[in-house]
Amino acid sequence: MSKLPDTTMTSPMLEYAFFEGRIVPFSEAKVSIGTHALQYGTGAFAGIRGYLDQDGETINIFRLPDHTTRLLNSGKLLRCDLPFDRDSLAQVIVDLVEKNAPQSDIYIRPFIYKANVQLTPRLKGMHDELSVYMMSIGDYLDTRGVKASVSSWSRLPDHAIPGRGKITGSYINAALAKDEAEEKGVDEAILLDQHGHVAEGSACNLFLVRDGVLITAPITGDILEGITRRTILMFAKDLGIPTQEREIDRSELYLAEEAFFCGTGVQVAPIASIDGRPVGNGHVPGPISKQIGEVFFNTVRGKDPRYAHLLTPVRRKVAAPAD
Repeated sequence: MSKLPDTTMTSPMLEYAFFEGRIVPFSEAKVSIGTHALQYGTGAFAGIRGYLDQDGETINIFRLPDHTTRLLNSGKLLRCDLPFDRDSLAQVIVDLVEKNAPQSDIYIRPFIYKANVQLTPRLKGMHDELSVYMMSIGDYLDTRGVKASVSSWSRLPDHAIPGRGKITGSYINAALAKDEAEEKGVDEAILLDQHGHVAEGSACNLFLVRDGVLITAPITGDILEGITRRTILMFAKDLGIPTQEREIDRSELYLAEEAFFCGTGVQVAPIASIDGRPVGNGHVPGPISKQIGEVFFNTVRGKDPRYAHLLTPVRRKVAAPAD
């Protein structure tokens, strides 16, 4: 099955952004072309989804404190000094959602960056800023099944660029792999680490099912410490599905009964084929992928009270009907 239209490219930005300490119109949130982060990739970002609740009046921000914690940890890797902790950063995001009053699912992009106009590629002694913007979004990959291929590009090792931080400059690695995959006529890339073990997708984590066991690469395997990945391991435990976090050989991709990508953008996206080979018996999603996906989407829509603690609900303003 083919990739869905890229809604991140066609959906409009919401009206307001947080920029240099205040909420401003998105059109006014601008930086200089000489900004250090633009020149050298010295920034870090988070990707956070907000889902329209089943009540039609609430936006459920998924795992907001976890995302703000990870963003601030990414900032530590960049030696950033910002006047925010996990909760105050989360409040900025809640305030911005309330100001934008979205009418549908949203994608929230907070990022921190070195704001100096300065020519030296360094981290220490720079001025740090936080900005946040958001947009309407649908599915990034086809949740009915995607085509994947193993990339010729390797996942960056942690000793080159820290993989557990969402460092802006490191995403050239993802971009190269993504372009290669699309030029092959598939939807997504699978990157191997420097030792030839399966790491993750271009910008998402990866799970396999073998002999009824849900398997994913370890967090020491040059992967992002994914928040959705961690959530899926929790769901699997609650569902009684055995799990393993271990090294994965490339050949296991071709022997897997099921496979799926996960992450804020891709959500839970079952894989239909890898390198032209059907995954499992070709039926997508497989039973475990289907179970996990149902729990995930029920959770974010507010339909599963067991996981209500994973959501930060924000009441949205519903437009008044026309006279």
